[in-house]
Amino acid sequence: MDQHRRIFLATASRLGALAALSSASSSTIAQKSGSAYPFSLGVASGSPLPDAVVIWTRILHDPLNAAAMPAIAFSVRWEMAEDEQFRRIVAKGTASATPALAHSVHVDVTGLQPDRWYWYRFMLGDAVSPIGRTRTAPAAGDMPATLKLAVASCQHWEFGTYAAHRHITAAAPDLVAFLGDYIYEWGPYQLQHPKAAVRVSESFTLADYRARYAQYKTDRDLQAAHQAAPWIVTWDDHEVANDYGNDRDEHLNPRFIDRRAAAYQAFYEHMPLRAPPADFAHMRIYQRYDWGRLARFHVLDDRQYRAYHACPPPGRGGSSSVLLRDCPALLDRSRSMLGKEQEHWLAQGLSSSQARWNILAQQTLMAQNSQLPIMKEGDGRFWTDGWDGYPMARRQLMDTLHTSRASNPLVLSGDVHSFFASELARNPSRPRSAANPLVATEFCGTSITSPSRPQTRTEQFLRMNPAIKYGRSDKRGYMLLTITPADTTAHFLALDDVHDSASPIARAAGFVVRNGTPGLKKIA
Repeated sequence: MDQHRRIFLATASRLGALAALSSASSSTIAQKSGSAYPFSLGVASGSPLPDAVVIWTRILHDPLNAAAMPAIAFSVRWEMAEDEQFRRIVAKGTASATPALAHSVHVDVTGLQPDRWYWYRFMLGDAVSPIGRTRTAPAAGDMPATLKLAVASCQHWEFGTYAAHRHITAAAPDLVAFLGDYIYEWGPYQLQHPKAAVRVSESFTLADYRARYAQYKTDRDLQAAHQAAPWIVTWDDHEVANDYGNDRDEHLNPRFIDRRAAAYQAFYEHMPLRAPPADFAHMRIYQRYDWGRLARFHVLDDRQYRAYHACPPPGRGGSSSVLLRDCPALLDRSRSMLGKEQEHWLAQGLSSSQARWNILAQQTLMAQNSQLPIMKEGDGRFWTDGWDGYPMARRQLMDTLHTSRASNPLVLSGDVHSFFASELARNPSRPRSAANPLVATEFCGTSITSPSRPQTRTEQFLRMNPAIKYGRSDKRGYMLLTITPADTTAHFLALDDVHDSASPIARAAGFVVRNGTPGLKKIA
């Protein structure tokens, strides 16, 4: 399949396909007579608690022309039931879809029973949305037998199909964790050479970001993955701008905070999150979710509060690759990745956790990944956008994990478009010992579509970085974890061909982590 079939073009054939998708999404859908279907972006749910879950939709009749929406509020009806046929409705009501929030709908459905599945739908006039399936978290004192968790990130529209989401739907997970780069602020791409592309149509305004989300959410496989299970989400850089840090972008734009606020608002408008913040310019995304006593998810934000990138290119912000000996700022202990307030919040959440597994759901690779061999202290070349650009903050986090005595820390990562399995010691620059114990295990997932480096280069990284036990950069896909009281098993699932929407998927590698024993055991 032509990988550029999905470029954002308002053509009659594309609109016809979207109309067909809307009518076929569920056998219960009834089109509103005389008007376009209002639920063109599907439905979603997320942020699950033992007694509540958020359900989402956006009223948008023409997803390729949001400006055509009237500047009026719509009264949208919703229902939640114990069965897919909606014979046993447990909650229902109305919600207002207002122009101020792009006609998005966020309903925090409360009073639910813990640890059970529900079905939900929305209605506007005679039109009925697709049916979504969601679930609540187990009760606080319960120890579930298992949790099936899908983990995904980085789904650049122009670089392939969303076949991985079709496989996520088929896996029927209990929960999906999305770790950032849900959209990319660039696109579509204008190809000027088979191996080169130029960024065009970059997003800067609220309308730009809303249009990009609408583009992405028309995909039938992405819609199906949202309908299959609740999601917990965080963002990375491309929801706003490439390699931004705090209130600074690559171009050192003095008005970047306004762009960031617009991007954060669009993120909220398109995700199953609870009440909007009073100020989108400083929207808090870090959050905590408990899955009974089995798992506690510490969902982090390593973009909004970080120190500026160390040793940036002259006259620019953003990342670079630097030699450690040429960039003393890397060893500045005051440089934080999470910000002091979030660091304190995380430490408190770890020290108070009664969960068997403590899962840090965050953006980018945490294991040290030097681009040159490290023969002596001070060696190494590091990319400054990831945790390698904040090594002292990483060491402090490892100390926090160790001293908190939180059970079984697992780090889930994305961003780098590669599968990695790593073992994290307190100080990655020194050999493991009694004074430098292993404190956590990391699983980093590849991208849904976004491209990466050749596998030969990744194999060089593996030889230079002993903490990384496995790496695969030539495949796109997702991670599927099965978490039990006794162990956590992680499968790295790789597509045969990301450009084929019907691509099969297969396990590239599998690992198990035993309760009480940090470290990896590879599955044959």
